[in-house]
Amino acid sequence: MNADSLKPMRVYKITNTTDSLLLRSKSTYIKPNINNITLQSFVKRLYATVRDSISLGVGIAAPQVGILKNIIWVQRFDKENFPFEVYLNPVIIEYSSETQIFKEGCLSIPNRSDTLYNRALTIKMEYDTMNAEHKIETVTGFTSVIFQHEIDHLNGILYLDHLEKEVRDSKKLNTF
Repeated sequence: MNADSLKPMRVYKITNTTDSLLLRSKSTYIKPNINNITLQSFVKRLYATVRDSISLGVGIAAPQVGILKNIIWVQRFDKENFPFEVYLNPVIIEYSSETQIFKEGCLSIPNRSDTLYNRALTIKMEYDTMNAEHKIETVTGFTSVIFQHEIDHLNGILYLDHLEKEVRDSKKLNTF
């Protein structure tokens, strides 16, 4: 609250030990309340951070700026004009068995991107809006990858964890 609501926040990086520990922590429920001035200000600053010219991400989660609350911003490539939208308490309740391959990067993992082979093509999720509406939505394609990535952050999971699992799984398959 001690800065303008349009001022980006510092993005936590895994290259900093203290930051890395926080990024590995699970976030908690946030009560949706459009009248909560602190929540409004934080949501605006989180948006300013993801849209900042230094960051320029397609999504961000509150833990990436040091706040362990279930709040994410996602750019909706599945909607006209690709708007950014905020989601409170998002949870994936269903994953398709069909997967997709995408190259992922992360604002918290500087100067690196990797191809992941195990993201679900389609997800069904539930979430709250700032107006305290509870919604269920099905998302597919690249936008579902963004949601999976950002919701992972809320659970202390980084995309590198999926990469390590893929390597372990491939070694199991290639042993005789």
